[in-house]
Amino acid sequence: MTLFENPVIPGFSPDPSICRAGDDYYLATSSFEYVPGVPVRHSRDLVHWRLIGHALGRPDQLELADEVPSSCGVYAPTLRYHDGRFWMITTVVGGPGNVLVTAEDPAGPWSDPVPVDLPGIDPDLVWDERGDCWCVFSHGGIRAVRIDPETGRVLGEPVAMWSGSGLKYPEGPHLYRIGEWWYLLLSEGGTERGHAMSVARARTLPGPFEPHPDNPVLSHRSTSHPVQSTGHGDLVQAGDGTWWMVLLGTRPRGDTPEFHGMGRETFLVPVRWEDGWPLPESPELSCEAPALTPHPWPEEPTRDDFDAPELAPCWVSPRRMDPAAVRPGELPGHLVLHARAEGLDRPGGVFVGRRQQDADCSARTRIDTGADGRGGLAVRLDEAHHYQVEREGDTVRAVARIGPLRQTVAERRVGPGPVTLRIDVTTTGVLPPTVTVRPADPEAEPPSGLRIGGPDTLRLGHERADGTFEVLAELDGRYLTTEVAGGFTGRVIGMYATRGSAAFDWCELSRA
Repeated sequence: MTLFENPVIPGFSPDPSICRAGDDYYLATSSFEYVPGVPVRHSRDLVHWRLIGHALGRPDQLELADEVPSSCGVYAPTLRYHDGRFWMITTVVGGPGNVLVTAEDPAGPWSDPVPVDLPGIDPDLVWDERGDCWCVFSHGGIRAVRIDPETGRVLGEPVAMWSGSGLKYPEGPHLYRIGEWWYLLLSEGGTERGHAMSVARARTLPGPFEPHPDNPVLSHRSTSHPVQSTGHGDLVQAGDGTWWMVLLGTRPRGDTPEFHGMGRETFLVPVRWEDGWPLPESPELSCEAPALTPHPWPEEPTRDDFDAPELAPCWVSPRRMDPAAVRPGELPGHLVLHARAEGLDRPGGVFVGRRQQDADCSARTRIDTGADGRGGLAVRLDEAHHYQVEREGDTVRAVARIGPLRQTVAERRVGPGPVTLRIDVTTTGVLPPTVTVRPADPEAEPPSGLRIGGPDTLRLGHERADGTFEVLAELDGRYLTTEVAGGFTGRVIGMYATRGSAAFDWCELSRA
């Protein structure tokens, strides 16, 4: 019996879509305001995944304006393999809308985007027995229409299909031809704690569809399960005939209402068939996979010494990767960032980061800003929620931005030359501020108090010459979570410049 750990793709990797080509599996996820867009991953066993590129990886494919808010941008892609080609369709909110790209090799290059003139979000692609291509999407319910996938031309008027069991926000539709039935899988209930998945089937397109009698077929709402917000799944049949589903979920921690900072992550579950219906199992943190033969990839490096002329595909930036501001190789063995804005509090700031993938982790970088530069290391959720430790002149400071408030928490003088900045994220020793609720009777003993603990603690500081970590600030991680900030993304940890230029010798993000 093979055991595997969930999530199979930890960290900010929502809305997974999967396809199989021979013995290989490929998966795409949402990227929202970050570019390159639509990460594409490869697996041989459905459990171990490696990043091989981005479907919207070139600036001429995707570049978002500064006016595009955080958590807009690239929504829910669908990835399919058909007729010897890979197809990816998605919605760019705040950009061109629904677009479609193709590739012979999922690692790229991918084609220029072809616009598909349809409203709504979460488009899906499927081909029927005659070879006609259908696009299914969410717009006031779930709708479908035939399109020409080569040109994006819409062939007819969209028709209503089936919009779930009546919960809010029916979305993320995927349509499949399996045996004698068409199956429509969708999410509803909202992508927060009420998220759920439902399924219906029909003999022909566009229906009518009959729903499963016990919809939703998967939800962890109103439970204490450690995996929450389960939904937005996609089915795949393995080479041995077994069926599987990838879906998103979160791992909230801390006290009520619990908080998740790494965003919505990708989970894997087996699917059983009962009476002609696909029924996904519950996504557990540790799952049995008797049919899977493990095929792990080499461990991804935790440290980048910036010796290559281009950045590795794990590095992303909000809205655009400006070649005039992000300069690998400008200084040999360094990444040089040139400031475009005075801070990270407004769109336009220069930030290059990686997704946080471990609940307990340490981020370190070696930086030199010179006499007039300012830059550092940040944990970013959006423009209004981030923690920073930065170098400016002979000063290192810790800064917190929480909603409308920005404050320098602490600062220290350091000597000239490069300095190693560091941020540790830990789920142990979480800051436990206490709220004491006083009884009405002043003579009565006060209660022990209500503990309000966040999911983790972030320690910001720098390393002294002897390597010891001088902590400047310990900050509650709840303020860098979706429950506080809102939105659809997760934490991204990386480097920035907000005045002049900053040269980074290396950057490391490792499991603690």
